[in-house]
Amino acid sequence: MLRIAVPNKGSLADSSIAILKEAGYRQRSDSRDLILLDPENGVEFYYLRPRDIAIYVGSGELEAGITGRDLLIDSGAKAEEVLALDFGASTFRFAGPAGSKFSLSAIAGKRIATAYPGLVEQYLSDKKIEAKVVRLDGAVESSVRLGVADAIADVVSTGNTLRQAGLEIFGEEILNSEAVVIKGVGKELPSGLDILIRRLQGVVTARQYVLLDYDIPKSSVDKACAITPGLESPTISPLQKDDWVAVRAMVLRSETNRLMDELWALGARGILVSVIHACRL
Repeated sequence: MLRIAVPNKGSLADSSIAILKEAGYRQRSDSRDLILLDPENGVEFYYLRPRDIAIYVGSGELEAGITGRDLLIDSGAKAEEVLALDFGASTFRFAGPAGSKFSLSAIAGKRIATAYPGLVEQYLSDKKIEAKVVRLDGAVESSVRLGVADAIADVVSTGNTLRQAGLEIFGEEILNSEAVVIKGVGKELPSGLDILIRRLQGVVTARQYVLLDYDIPKSSVDKACAITPGLESPTISPLQKDDWVAVRAMVLRSETNRLMDELWALGARGILVSVIHACRL
């Protein structure tokens, strides 16, 4: 029986359950359930604190889990990423007092407050910068004003919270994080995990792409296929009108409207977009 860890709460929990359901796995209906058995797929799901999941997987107690890339790195566990899931995105940045004109090299010898000490220490080590990392569990933005730290390293979205605390971003991004599937370092994929990964990859791809169908004059088909090359190549089918063909291709959902505009200008008509619910590529 394959044992998989799933976040029990927090920003990753609902989305993790949703993608597993889309991939054909049973999921708990009561948030108080700690374990759920899916005998049809041969999987036991364990609902754990997101920060603990990498530790359980790295120790070998569980075969795999879903957690954040940031939490995986911060844990220092012997676990590794095997699939990015394209949700739960976050960006980690340094921030210091507004107007201080901090730079990455200027934080050497400074105190850096963060809720992710392992992640920040690894980053500083990679950059060969020596600084003191101060671990805080919350309210990191207040640490500079209260004199606990000289700068912070934290998740940044709009930056409004930082500005309200009198801070501004400096330096390059520390990390771009998202939800990921992890397994133990150096371990072969156990029986069933390859199927789960393939299913989840199918859901991720189905969410990112749509099917685009359109009719186009034969004289413009080469230009149209250059606009919509598909994953391997588009499907081209004859129409009753000898000088027209039908084209079908997978395209990125985010580019759909731009591609439709370009195809229309090229002479395509009957342009249709269809949602993909699942796929194997």
